Amino acid sequence: MVATEQAEGPAGPRIMLVDDEPRIRDFISRALVTAGYAVEAACSGTEGLRQALGGDYDLIILDLIMPDMDGRHFLTQLLRERREQAVLVLSCLADVTTKVDCLELGAQDYLTKPFSLAELLARVRVRLRGEAHSLNETLKAGELVLDVGRLQANIGNGPVALTRLEFLLLKELMEHAGQSVGKGQLLASVWGYDFDPGSNVVDVCVRRLRSKLGFELIKTVRGEGYQLAS
Repeated sequence: MVATEQAEGPAGPRIMLVDDEPRIRDFISRALVTAGYAVEAACSGTEGLRQALGGDYDLIILDLIMPDMDGRHFLTQLLRERREQAVLVLSCLADVTTKVDCLELGAQDYLTKPFSLAELLARVRVRLRGEAHSLNETLKAGELVLDVGRLQANIGNGPVALTRLEFLLLKELMEHAGQSVGKGQLLASVWGYDFDPGSNVVDVCVRRLRSKLGFELIKTVRGEGYQLAS
């Protein structure tokens, strides 16, 4: 069963909320609708995955613990088919291992329950602001070209597909070409401003980019962070 609520007037960005707890679904849905978003809320992982694969959503807010499906399985299945889909995980699991697992699977953000509604709405705005690029936009830094619409990078050897996190990290480095960018700044820009700065998710994502585009593309600036090679 899927409950659907939409803001009155012109439809805003579309959000899918997947959570098996009725009170949380209702609370979040009402807040999102009031904020101007068009919301669909699924009460199970199975139904939410079916809707997510068949629909077109600007953001999916996903609970991890549901009786019919583990949220990490949901993430894997969804991003295998729609790697560009933006997902914000909202879960009572607060351990760093689970956070890192979800972010490495491709989630854009992770917020733990209990949560502040103001913080959730702020994170939703940040995630949706990151989706506002023109589909025809390309970014360039030296020989590197980043295709925003296709989530592809090309350094002269043909286009290479990126996950959204890889894309966002590379974009941040391109916007600061010639400068070192600290891990804290990368965590804030790519994974969300409140994520544990002791995590190694930045290093993991950089390693993946190097394996796809060449080790020499991103330099390690010891004691500072990373820098796009000129």
